[in-house]
Amino acid sequence: MKAINDFKMNIMSKSANEGFIRAVTAAFCALIDPTVEEISDIKTAVSEAVTNAVVHAYKEKQGRIYIDAAIYPDNTVKIRIKDKGCGIEDVKKAMEPLYTTSGDERSGLGFSVMESFCDKLKVSSTPGKGTVVTLTKKITGKCE
Repeated sequence: MKAINDFKMNIMSKSANEGFIRAVTAAFCALIDPTVEEISDIKTAVSEAVTNAVVHAYKEKQGRIYIDAAIYPDNTVKIRIKDKGCGIEDVKKAMEPLYTTSGDERSGLGFSVMESFCDKLKVSSTPGKGTVVTLTKKITGKCE
């Protein structure tokens, strides 16, 4: 299915940019009139994905986060958050609730939160090359 609208951007992997990415993505999704709950779900899932890239992908250094989103005729929104950081050794293990590589300072619920706020979550990663998180959500609003 071909997208009816899309955008792409990339930004430095700074924690301060997480709110900006969340706001841009929410504004883009607002084009199809989501409910308050739907937009909140999208913002939460995007925040988790971006935070993972900032905290885990680049560890103590800076990198770039690549975001693209598309709206499809059936009101599905697909959002990809990609990094070119360290990657994930075992994606299946990383997606388990409470699993974290950051010790006591992180809860290990990022992927679980993303999964609960989206209709579909896909995570692909290559150690040493980066990770792509794809969030998919069907919106009950109307396409324009």
